[in-house]
Amino acid sequence: MPNIDQHPAGNFVWMELATTDQAAAKQFYSALFGWEANDSPMGPDELYTMFSLNGRQTGAAYTMKAEDRAIGIPPNWLLYISVDNADDTVARALEHGGTPMSPAFDVMTYGRMAVIQDPTGAIFAIWQPRDHKGMGVYGENGALCWSDLNTTDRDSAAKFYGSLYGWEFTPGKDKDPSGYLHIKNGEHFIGGMPPAEALQPHVPPHWMGYIQTADCDAQTAKAASLGAKILLAPMAIEGSGKFSVLADPQGAVFALFSSK
Repeated sequence: MPNIDQHPAGNFVWMELATTDQAAAKQFYSALFGWEANDSPMGPDELYTMFSLNGRQTGAAYTMKAEDRAIGIPPNWLLYISVDNADDTVARALEHGGTPMSPAFDVMTYGRMAVIQDPTGAIFAIWQPRDHKGMGVYGENGALCWSDLNTTDRDSAAKFYGSLYGWEFTPGKDKDPSGYLHIKNGEHFIGGMPPAEALQPHVPPHWMGYIQTADCDAQTAKAASLGAKILLAPMAIEGSGKFSVLADPQGAVFALFSSK
C-alpha cells in the first residue's frame, strides 16, 4: 500500500524527528531520500518541518527543547501509531502497565495525540487523526516500511501491545518463539521484535523505523558520505533482503531496508 489516505487503527501513521540542528537535518534527509522540506511556524522562533516525497508526506522534524537536551534526551525519531480515540488509548495503556507522558491533547485541528512509555521502557506516540491523516506514502522507496521494537522483556511488551491494539506476535520462518517475532495488526504485517539479546548493552528499549530503499549497500554508503555513522553495516536477511542501522549527523538512529 504505497499511497495512503487513511491508516487503520494500530498501524504506524507518522514519524517525527527531534533534532539539535533542524537546518542540517533537512539538508541530510533531503539529500539522502529526495525529501522536500516545508517549514511552518510552531511558536515563537520555532518551525515544524514537514517532509514529503512526490507530494506525499513522509514525516516531520523539529528542534529539541533545551530542557530535553539538558536531561540527556538524545536526538531521536518518534514513531506514531494510529488510534480511534486517544483518550481511551491513554487510559487503557495505564491499565496495562504503560506510562503516559502526558494526558491526550489536541494539536490544533490536525488531530489528538499523546506520548506513552511501554512497560519495558520504549517510547511511542499515538495519533487520533482529524485534518492530518498521517503519512501519505508507506512501503515505497524513501518512506517508512517497517518498525522494530527492541527490548529485553518481550513477553511484557507483547502482552501490553496485544492488549492495547490487538497485535499478534508470530515467529518468523524458523518458527522459533525465541527468534525474531513479526507484529501483525489485523491483516497487515507492520513490524517485529528482534531477539532480546539483539539489544546492545546500555542501550534502552526503543522503537526503530525502517526506511525503504532500492539498494541498501549504496544508500548506506551515501548516508555515510553525508555524515551519518554506520552502526550496523548492511546485513542480509534470509529470503527478505538487506538492512542497515545508521545514526544521522546529529545522532538520531534509523534503519534502511531493501528487498535485494
